[in-house]
Amino acid sequence: MIVLTVALILFALLSILLVIQNIRKERELRRMAWFLRSRDVEDNARLTAEVRSKGVLELDRVINDELDALQAERIRLERQEREFRQGLAGLSHDIRTPLAGAQGYMQLLDTEEDPALRLRYHEGITRRLEDLKHLLDQLFLYVQVSDADYALECSPVDANAILAESLATFYPEFSQRGWTPGIELANEVCTVRANEEALSRIFRNLIANALCHGSTAPQIRQQGSTFVFENRLHAPQLLEPGRLFERFYTFTPKGTERSGSRRGSGLGLAIVAQLAAAIDAGVTAELQEDRLVIRLCFE
Repeated sequence: MIVLTVALILFALLSILLVIQNIRKERELRRMAWFLRSRDVEDNARLTAEVRSKGVLELDRVINDELDALQAERIRLERQEREFRQGLAGLSHDIRTPLAGAQGYMQLLDTEEDPALRLRYHEGITRRLEDLKHLLDQLFLYVQVSDADYALECSPVDANAILAESLATFYPEFSQRGWTPGIELANEVCTVRANEEALSRIFRNLIANALCHGSTAPQIRQQGSTFVFENRLHAPQLLEPGRLFERFYTFTPKGTERSGSRRGSGLGLAIVAQLAAAIDAGVTAELQEDRLVIRLCFE
């Protein structure tokens, strides 16, 4: 009888303890729910478990991990939005600059009678409008290739032949600087699966990038199915290689702008990255001392 009484008392005590524990857990869950419902999305506060059971502690950890991930994503989106606005402001300035230049030449042309000066002003207007066309073409192409439904038909093409044609279009720019690009081709023909127009645009944008930002003639190498574009930079310590393929990222240290060269729109390498993805190629960039090395790799 005594044993049964003791057993009943112990059972009652255990039941009471379980009820108390469940009540505490219920209160803890309600407190967590209130915390999540009432917290500001920008608040850095995190949950702290007042009930130290294994399940509650695990729930507390998982919730805090999710809050950390949401905060990191919010910060990333805010940075992207800020950089996008800055990029748009820079692009707007880049568009207004040639327009203002062309307008100035037109005003001079209206009052000028000297044929030589009129010809000079006509050439100035043409250059400014070409700069504007280049910027608008880059912007339109970036919007096009950024479309989620953008797709390209690929077929076997000779990448070396496309590279040669792309280099030829920049002969005047190389000649103006007195540069001779170094070309090393491991094979006479390099067949890769790509879209010819897209690959041509990739090569042209990489060459234009070297002309715009390089301090010496670029070195271009073909090694198997990989193409390497390498050139020295002014103030390489200011470059952020990890951001090179971001939209609107520009790198033009003060005092390095060249007469007659276009200022980068910050879209050229972003277009390279998008087109490379569309033809199943990989593109990477790294800084080796004062040299920027960009690799375009095909499977």
